[in-house]
Amino acid sequence: MVVLGSKVYVTGEARERALDGLRGLVTDRFGDLDVEFEIGHREDDFPVVTVDGADAVVARNLLREEFGEIVPTHQDGETYVGTLDSWDDDGFVLDAGPAGDVRIPASNLDLGQGSPAQIRKRFGLVQHLPLRFVAGPEPRLADAEVDRLYDWTRGENDRVNANSATRSEVRATVNRAGHAGDIVTVERLGLLEMSIVCNPDTDAPGLLADIGRFMPSELLAVVP
Repeated sequence: MVVLGSKVYVTGEARERALDGLRGLVTDRFGDLDVEFEIGHREDDFPVVTVDGADAVVARNLLREEFGEIVPTHQDGETYVGTLDSWDDDGFVLDAGPAGDVRIPASNLDLGQGSPAQIRKRFGLVQHLPLRFVAGPEPRLADAEVDRLYDWTRGENDRVNANSATRSEVRATVNRAGHAGDIVTVERLGLLEMSIVCNPDTDAPGLLADIGRFMPSELLAVVP
C-alpha cells in the first residue's frame, strides 16, 4: 500500500473524475507489470493505492517516484513530501498526513526576498501543491524543490498554475477559451495541481484573465 503525496480534495462528481483519472494514470505507469491494484480515498483526502502481484515492489516504487509518499513518521535529515495547506508571516504549513502539519519557517524557504505570501504568489504556489521538504527541528524546502521553483522564474515561458482541476479539464478549459495555440503544454504538478506552460510570446496574466471565468480554481501567474 502506498499513500500518495498528492491530495484529491474535491467532492462529488469532481472527485470521481479525479479518481478515475488517477486510475488511468496508474494503469499507464504500470504498463506490462504483473500487478493488480485498487485505489482508495482516505478521510484526509490522500489517495491510497494497494498493489499485489509478482511485480508489486517495482510498482510501489514507481508510485513513490511519481507522487511521493505520505508516511506516518519523519526522520531528521530525510526528504518527504507534503501539500501546501496555509501560509502566514512566519512561513508555510504543509499537510503531511498522519505525521502532522509541517511548518517551514520563512527563513528556510530559500526562495529570495519577500514575505511568505509574496513568495507564494511570485512562484505560483497554489494551495495543495505538493512540495518536498527536509525534516528536522526546523524543516526546510528540499534543495531539488527550490531548484525546480527557481527554474520556473528563469525560463523563457510564462506559466499559469492552477488547482482543483485534472489535466484534461485544464486542457479543455484552455481550448474553450480559444487559447489552444498559445500554450506549449500542461504539466502535472499533482493530481489536481497543474502548470500551463505558455508560448514565449504569450502573456500569463492575460491568459489567466481569459480562462479564469471558466475555472473554479485558484490561478497564479508565474512571470520570469
